[in-house]
Amino acid sequence: MATLKIRNPVAPSVQTRIEPAPRVPDLAGKRVGLYWNMKAGGDVALQRVRELLGERYPTAQFAYHQGDIGAMTRRMTKPQADRIAAESDVIVGTTADCGSCTSWLIHDMVEFEKRGVATVALAGEGFESDARRSAESFGVPGLSFVVAESTFTSHPPEEIRSMVDAMVDDIVACLTGGERGSAPVAHEVTRIADEYLEFSGSDSLRALEEMNEKFLEYGWGDGFPLYAPTADRVAAMLTGTRRRPDEVVAHLEPGFGIGTVEMIAANAVMAGCKPEHMPVLIAAIECIADPRINLRIKAMSTGTQAPMIVVNGPIRDRIGLNSKGCALGPGAPSKVNTAIGRALRLCMMNIGHTYPNITDMDTIGSPTKYSMCMAENEEQSPWEPYHVGLGYPAEQSTVTVHFNYGYSELHDFESHTAEALIDVFASAAMNRATNPTGFWLTGRRADPRAETEEKEHNFVIICPEHAEIFERDGWSRRDVQEALFKQARVSFGQLMRTKEPKSFKASHPELAWLWGSPDTLLPVVEDPDCFDVLVVGAKAGRGQLHWGCGGPVTKVIDEA
Repeated sequence: MATLKIRNPVAPSVQTRIEPAPRVPDLAGKRVGLYWNMKAGGDVALQRVRELLGERYPTAQFAYHQGDIGAMTRRMTKPQADRIAAESDVIVGTTADCGSCTSWLIHDMVEFEKRGVATVALAGEGFESDARRSAESFGVPGLSFVVAESTFTSHPPEEIRSMVDAMVDDIVACLTGGERGSAPVAHEVTRIADEYLEFSGSDSLRALEEMNEKFLEYGWGDGFPLYAPTADRVAAMLTGTRRRPDEVVAHLEPGFGIGTVEMIAANAVMAGCKPEHMPVLIAAIECIADPRINLRIKAMSTGTQAPMIVVNGPIRDRIGLNSKGCALGPGAPSKVNTAIGRALRLCMMNIGHTYPNITDMDTIGSPTKYSMCMAENEEQSPWEPYHVGLGYPAEQSTVTVHFNYGYSELHDFESHTAEALIDVFASAAMNRATNPTGFWLTGRRADPRAETEEKEHNFVIICPEHAEIFERDGWSRRDVQEALFKQARVSFGQLMRTKEPKSFKASHPELAWLWGSPDTLLPVVEDPDCFDVLVVGAKAGRGQLHWGCGGPVTKVIDEA
């Protein structure tokens, strides 16, 4: 028999515990706050809640509230939470029927509970685990929520009202401390507190297979075979950085996992990284932990948001990153790219606790979530390197991380002018079926805790052959950005087909005139800076446009 002893790669969480507010005896004469995060259908649900509770408790008083900041879904600022709590005895909040929307609604309900107000959240079927884990992360594991038979999104008003009818008894019970019909059932990932774990088999290979099988059973693996994070391999990985093993790089959302350098190293081992990759990975972790990235939104969404890593500077060649053909994989040319991108995903899972179908609520999923890492082809770019354009010295190495929903090929073998290329590129940016297109009309993604907000960015990845055309025609990177901003336009009426009108009204009251002018063409992004342009790849006229979720964050690589 062989025994394999490995470092537990799952980080413990920062522990916060808050006592829920006392429940009220009943709702007669109480001030009932009806809080909407602007998720589609939630306003209909709250109207029905008011009707039903008003019938039962004629002396109850009702007030509607919605978040002050955000975009498609909105959340509260602290001053707003103070005001709403002061005006309410109990609060019904909706809707928890998307990954990050659920988590942020739970966050807002916790803020009310902190202020002594009893709450209940309305959740869609399938989001129980997300709600439960979010409540635990925010410090109130027993937070009350009631689950509808489906989501409110994409349902007509009469069906939403019917769902609320079936929930009302439990809504009352959660606010008054009464007996509810049934408690929500949540799925959990396996948690083991031991620092080291052992796996056995008839030989060392079978022990490794046992580890891989158990890791998938526990929810700790990405679906591909993992290297064993043995003590000696983790120690070797740590030689790639001068930072102490116990140094905390980040408390990584959504689970507030304690991301020490050693924990990052353990996940890097599992992904197949080498010690010299550690500085890049640590910088990438710092990027996604930066409040400007709004990680909770990207990590938990029902969308396909995946982190794309872009590396600039001398470290590209030193560690063998691929900036040319097949830079995004697969195979041997991009083995370093693949390992680093994979390690970031494993860190999101095992340190940040972004686990599929528990806190990562992606509707379908995406292969880009496994790994997406590239280096800019600085040598074949007609412009200064991407990071130099951001103000960093050329000799400094940086990591940029940007979350995107997916990408379109920019295929053009025929164009010979910059203007013709822009026409093709702009057509990809005008895809109305993807969330970022025209997203700015509903506002900016925001985090009230850090008081950050971000614009939606698209990354335009230009191949060297197309870059030569821009160079020949004398175009700067800024020229490309401004031309795309001018060319990529869609009518207001078409852009609003998939947007919540009340979010637009709250975010842009000055543009109310557009309702009377639906054919007015509008840019698909907020300003030219929202197109990030870089050169990657080999010959042949094929680039990519990556539709983004929020903006990029860049960090300097602290090389050993």
